[in-house]
This record gives sequence, C-alpha cells and structure tokens, in this order.
Amino acid sequence: NFQGEEGIDAGGVSREWFKVLAREIFRPDYALFTAVNDGSTFQPNPLSYWNPDHLDYFKFVGRFIGKAVVDNQLLDAHFTRSFYKHLLGVQVDMSDIEAVEPDYYKSLVQLLEYKLEDIGLELTFSAETDVFGKHTVVDLIEGGSKIAVTDENKGDYVRLVCHHRMTTAIRVQIESFLEGFYDLVPPDLVSIFSPTEIELIICGLPDVDLSELKANTEYHQYRPSDPIILWFWEVLFAFNQEERALFLQFVTGTSKVPLEGFSMLQGMRGVQRFSIHRTHGDNTYALPTAHTCFNQLDLPNYRSKVELHDKLHI
Repeated sequence: NFQGEEGIDAGGVSREWFKVLAREIFRPDYALFTAVNDGSTFQPNPLSYWNPDHLDYFKFVGRFIGKAVVDNQLLDAHFTRSFYKHLLGVQVDMSDIEAVEPDYYKSLVQLLEYKLEDIGLELTFSAETDVFGKHTVVDLIEGGSKIAVTDENKGDYVRLVCHHRMTTAIRVQIESFLEGFYDLVPPDLVSIFSPTEIELIICGLPDVDLSELKANTEYHQYRPSDPIILWFWEVLFAFNQEERALFLQFVTGTSKVPLEGFSMLQGMRGVQRFSIHRTHGDNTYALPTAHTCFNQLDLPNYRSKVELHDKLHI
C-alpha cells in the first residue's frame, strides 16, 4: 500500500517503494546526509545531531540499505568512497578525500610537496570547524593545538586531519548506520568486496545499455521486424541517458540496471526479461502501459514513428 493507493505487489510496487524511500533519506531538510563534490554522492552530515533522534534514523537507513542488498533491490543511493570503506571495514586514506573536498585535497598535496616555509603555512595538530556559526578548534592528538606541524611530521598531520574529516567528525553516525546494516548483512559477507564492487551491488550499473536490453527483449504478438518495433528501438536509441532511465523506471519499477545486466532482469517469477506485448484491438489513441511486476510493456500498434515517440514521451 502507498497512502491512498492500493496495489497488488508482485515485485514492481516493492521496487518503487525502495526507489521512493531512497530519495527521501537524502532530503536536505532531514540533514542526515550531505551532498559532496558535484552533488551526486553523499556522506553523513556531521551536524545531523540537531535532530535528537538522528542516530535512530541512521540505524534505520543502515537497515534499509541492508534490506535492499538482501532482497536484490537496486537503489539510487551513491555514497562517497570513504563511506563505502567504512562499510567494508577498510582504512581510509588521503586519496579518499579528493572526492569529498577536491580543493582541500590539492592543498594537502601542496603541503606534502613543498616546504612549509616556502608556502607560508603555520599549522598545529588541530582542525578548525564551524558549527552553526560557532568557530571551534579540535585537537587531532592530545594537546595538538600547542604542537606545531613541521616538515618532519607533516605526513602524520595529513593522515590525522584526513581521518578526522572522514571518520572522527562523523563517527557516531557511521557506527549507527553500520549497526543497522550489519543487522541484515553480516560484515564478513561484504568484507570480500572492494568499495567499487559494493557500490555496484547497492546501486547497479550506472548506464542503460539499450543494445543489451534489445538483445534480451521478448515479443508477444509482434515480430522484431514489424515497423512498430523498428520505430520503437529507433525512438529509444535517440533518448538521452536520463530519458532511458525514466523509461526503465516506467517498465520495471526501477531506473537501475541489474549488476549482471538485462539478461538477469528480475520479475515476480525470478529472472523475467523485458517483453513488449501488442495491445488488443486497434486503439492507437491509447498510451503505452506497463506492468512493472513482469517487466512488460503493452504497446499499441501506432500508425507512425512520430505518434509512437509522442505517446512514449507522455
């Protein structure tokens, strides 16, 4: 059930539910996650504690992501590489901060490459943060604000400040998320993966390969050589990636491609390939319809490619 809308769920409604909730958890007004770099990846917001129940939310999100992995549901939920490393129990390093704060990463590289005197920097083993307009200083080691960074120890400083930004500042949020995730997916079952592999397991493949979709399509009361089918693929191949993802969402309930590709597209009976069915009668005024539980498109036999294009866009 969606609110005010009942549906018979044989898989498609569940996929839509996962999609809707995945978008919801990243809403800025919840302040649970913060978008980094180009806004396409997320990591826990160090200021999430403005909501006194924020750790319960993180535990819930962890369970939600874990449930999606167990149920083989793909999510539009891209986290930073450092966050995937935490999920896998892998130590973060300086290279991981580049995706989060590219300008700050460049300044760290410069710090390591040049003498401090040459670039005019005077640093201590501390980190400055701005919390709701209040400036605070956090020691990276005991008494760090009184210990100067030198050319001899600056490697330790870089390691500590990176760890602070990607781990210490969001430690409680990460721990709550992992508690929920490990409730459903034990850590020893995911520790074998790399950060890139675990992202593919959670999110699926990033692009819609129409050639592969076409090669794994079944036809009912149509033949691949019929004009309407030829037009259909011409129209689809002219779509940009966003339109292709929207089409995939329309017919399968999710905009994500299975990790194994379209040959392993899932339906209510396990593997169920995308299929195009001819609608009964000759009502070319009707719109295409979809049955997401079966990965099925019901396509009227339109009279022209232009008409097919227009109806498919609607």
